[in-house]
Amino acid sequence: MLKSPEILYIDDEANNLISFKATFRYRYPVYTAINTDEAREILRSNPNIRIIFCDQRMPGEMGIDFLHKIKHDFPRPIRILLTAYADMETVVDAVNKGHIFRFVRKPWVEEEIISSIEEANKFYITNSMLDIRNEELQKAYDELDKFAYSVSHDLRDPLTGVLSAIKLALEFDSVDRIHEILALMESSVLKLNSYINSLHDYYLLKRGELTISEISFESLFEYLQNFYSIYTRNHNVEFVISSDQKEVFKGDETALKLILHNLLSNAFKYQKRDNDHKMVKLSVVVEGSKATIQVSDTGIGIAEQDIGEIFKLFFRGSDQAEGTGFGLYNVKSALAKLQGEIAVTSVEGEGTTFTVVIPSK
Repeated sequence: MLKSPEILYIDDEANNLISFKATFRYRYPVYTAINTDEAREILRSNPNIRIIFCDQRMPGEMGIDFLHKIKHDFPRPIRILLTAYADMETVVDAVNKGHIFRFVRKPWVEEEIISSIEEANKFYITNSMLDIRNEELQKAYDELDKFAYSVSHDLRDPLTGVLSAIKLALEFDSVDRIHEILALMESSVLKLNSYINSLHDYYLLKRGELTISEISFESLFEYLQNFYSIYTRNHNVEFVISSDQKEVFKGDETALKLILHNLLSNAFKYQKRDNDHKMVKLSVVVEGSKATIQVSDTGIGIAEQDIGEIFKLFFRGSDQAEGTGFGLYNVKSALAKLQGEIAVTSVEGEGTTFTVVIPSK
């Protein structure tokens, strides 16, 4: 934002274009156009142009009309009208149609042009920052809206299940039937507990601070192998682990565990049920002050059209297993805090690989 603003100057007189560029080319990057068609091409090719100077009296298209027409496709650049005919009608038309920042009389004076550019650049920066804040605010509002809906929906479902099970249990005297109802209640309570844990992770990522310590990936992976050992035995999934740590790595262990738990949980949950050889691989290579972690599986894969959606809040691409829609969103949020990156490759019906790169702190 602090670099010199790029300028587009439009005038149908070639001598004026040459003069303008010769005067200001050492101060600012200057583009010139001898007609409005050429100006449009320059704007399309140079999206960083911040300020447009346009002569009012242009053959084929008046300056005001041009500035008005490009407002939709190029809303950011600040518009300045050059005119030797600054009568009241021109002023009114410019304000109403062209969204003109200011006028400069022709023949122009160098000091006035510089003053116009500096003021316009400040206005551009202010507007750009406001646009960014508005986009962030809209994103936060949309997220809050989804969050409120999800909380009301995903908390109500398991509670409704428990209440329904209680009503059914009150009608039975048979211990076996009551045990069946208790199993249904347990399922609902576990679902509710999982959702609350996801909410807790979401809150910690939004509000919590990082706690940096030295990470031993060998110890971390051993913990994960033990954690999932019962699941892998019960569901006949081979869990292959590889750790290659060549140097000291510092990071937040809690955030790392959150990332790995979510990726591994999905890798286990979304295995193909009819696959005779289910496998999940977890590997890390630590070198060059960064850790490259891969989690791959032989699961159902991700549809190509869903690849760009999976990290969004509450998105679920499959109904094979129950989920809260927080998992990969929390992964992305944790990586943002760690200044890490994640990439995904997947073939539907064959499996998925997530590659995470995290710099050492």
